[in-house]
Amino acid sequence: MKTIGLLGGMSWESTLEYYRIINQEVKKRLGGHHSAKIILFSLDFAEIEILQHQGKWDVASSILSDASKKLAQAGADFILICTNTMHKLADEIQSQIKIPILHIVDVIAEAIKERGLKKVGLLGTKFTMEEDFYTQRLRKRHGIDVLIPGLNEREEVHKILYDEFCMGKFKETAKEVFKRIIANLAKRGAEGIVLGCTEIPLIINQKDFSFPLFDSVALHSLAAVDFALKDDEQGVKA
Repeated sequence: MKTIGLLGGMSWESTLEYYRIINQEVKKRLGGHHSAKIILFSLDFAEIEILQHQGKWDVASSILSDASKKLAQAGADFILICTNTMHKLADEIQSQIKIPILHIVDVIAEAIKERGLKKVGLLGTKFTMEEDFYTQRLRKRHGIDVLIPGLNEREEVHKILYDEFCMGKFKETAKEVFKRIIANLAKRGAEGIVLGCTEIPLIINQKDFSFPLFDSVALHSLAAVDFALKDDEQGVKA
């Protein structure tokens, strides 16, 4: 079993889900007392959030690259950046380390293609929805068309993510806002919806909708287990 490096804490609520899902999946596949080999570096999200909104991505890149180097030095075989937004820096971070980063967009894209979908809606922070690092990777690398909410809806989503979800507040009113915005994306032609912020699946799930939702945390976590076990999984029960 390879050792998974989790670059987390952005926010810790969603990092907790990574840890839970990965360990549950390893136990499901291997049985017995098996659990995942994980090294976690949890950042102080307050520092990162300030840098995001100040546009100081170079400083944030330095912090995440340093943390990734420490994960590699500690024995991680590959890394998951446990946040969609900070994949803006994934290529820069990858250039600083020798072990691979399992890119969240590529994982989500494979799930979309497996369902045979060509056009999806995307929810996330304004950085994720509006900048090229996410939408263009889906379009150019994977041939998937992407719809994002209108300007006012993007503002609503961003505010809820930072002022509520990242503060551990998950209100029914916020869920209704997200359901409305998702329904609007579906009306515009989205065949499925990417929950492109790791906090969103904590309040929105598949039972709320008849069309596919792509849970970035679950998909990223399960892909990590695939990668960790792909050479060594024997299905042996300990």
